[in-house]
Amino acid sequence: MAKAVEERIEAIIHRLLPETHYKNKYGKEATLDERMKYFNTPGVSIAVINNFKLEWARGFGLREAGNPDPVTEMTLFQAGSISKPVFALTVMRLVHQGRLDLDQDVNDYLKSWKIPSVSGWQPKVTLRQLLSHSAGLTIHGFPGYETTDEIPTVVQILNGQHPANTSAVEVNLIPGLQYRYSGGGTTVAQQLVVDWLGLPFAEIMSELLFKPLGLANSTYEQPLPPQWHEFAATAHPSKGRPLQGKWHVYPEMAAAGLWTTPSDLARLGIELQLALKNNSNGILSADTLNQMLTAQVEDHMGIGFFLEGEGESGRFCHSGWDEGFVARFVLSKHLGFGAVIMINSNEGYPMLMEIEQAIAREYGWPGYFSDKTNVNVPANILNEYAGDFKSASGLQASVIQDDIDLSLRIQGQSPIRLSPESETKFSTEGLNAVVDFERNGDGHVVALHIHQEGKSFRADKQIG
Repeated sequence: MAKAVEERIEAIIHRLLPETHYKNKYGKEATLDERMKYFNTPGVSIAVINNFKLEWARGFGLREAGNPDPVTEMTLFQAGSISKPVFALTVMRLVHQGRLDLDQDVNDYLKSWKIPSVSGWQPKVTLRQLLSHSAGLTIHGFPGYETTDEIPTVVQILNGQHPANTSAVEVNLIPGLQYRYSGGGTTVAQQLVVDWLGLPFAEIMSELLFKPLGLANSTYEQPLPPQWHEFAATAHPSKGRPLQGKWHVYPEMAAAGLWTTPSDLARLGIELQLALKNNSNGILSADTLNQMLTAQVEDHMGIGFFLEGEGESGRFCHSGWDEGFVARFVLSKHLGFGAVIMINSNEGYPMLMEIEQAIAREYGWPGYFSDKTNVNVPANILNEYAGDFKSASGLQASVIQDDIDLSLRIQGQSPIRLSPESETKFSTEGLNAVVDFERNGDGHVVALHIHQEGKSFRADKQIG
């Protein structure tokens, strides 16, 4: 018999797994209420997708600290950078309709602003590059504007002109070679769509995406129109204190300006999942979606979405951060599960993953928790790894074998026990480091590599 939804909700909100500094290790289980207090977070809203359906959506806590109005399923939150993949879906609709080309020079579409030349050299930038953060453009993100500020136009933002609070958006890397996150690039794409279609940005998003999908609680309008205010959560950037003016204004709408609910984002996600499952043509064709979910210049980035997991466990996702709001949007590519988590504080950012992990554990989502199995490496193989190693910089290391156990000693450190993940790859107990061994063409062990924090260290085996 299927577990009742209420039982699942209770299990999730009473069994959060606090993150630690160590991979796959968690602190003592805590309740959602305890973690909200710990992170000075007044309100949380969650929607969960199960078997290609919105299984439940619920609000917890308050829209604003000190105000009794509760967070409900209908409460609006700023989505931060989740605005970007939602915008990318609309761009891909236009591409699918033949109205835009992903690989054409964006200056062919832009009218009110152009990608500037660099010391006399004119870079060619494409929509594909803008939406996969590989255009070499500057400006990582935007702080937004207080509700009483003078709000710049998008062209003023792109030029870095008063009253913009960020510098000009420019190419300072060769486009197409590498990933570098750029909200500035997304803002170029926003101006392109407005120039090409000749309509206000929020209207474009409403007509091409929100209305066709019946997403009645979503808008890119900035500033937020007064008729939406009674449904909106208040931002809390620090110490659980409400932001003066309640929230910031983001004229960089495609990059950071979406107001929405977890339920609306979940419904959007289900539309995408069903199109992929049924190979059908909904808001986008399966072919177009698969193009979006194909890695571009780096494995973790598609068009609009970040990519996680592998095979059946593959997921596409994005997180968001605006002043006083953070959010997480994650969808299974194949298995019909997902979640949207939105909160009205910046301090609560670590709680997003704690909630996601609790949901994943309760529903048995694959790819979230280590499924390590015991690997037995023969003693004679371990013996081949034993010995002294030295790096080019002079770092000394020793690998010590004790029957079927292997340990690593570096410089004056005490030995670190190595646990086999495969015949050549070992994890370090209690540390976020991995060791693997390299063999030459003759099969002899010639080096070890230590991987930690995205860095790799090589030490060559000493002979004799």
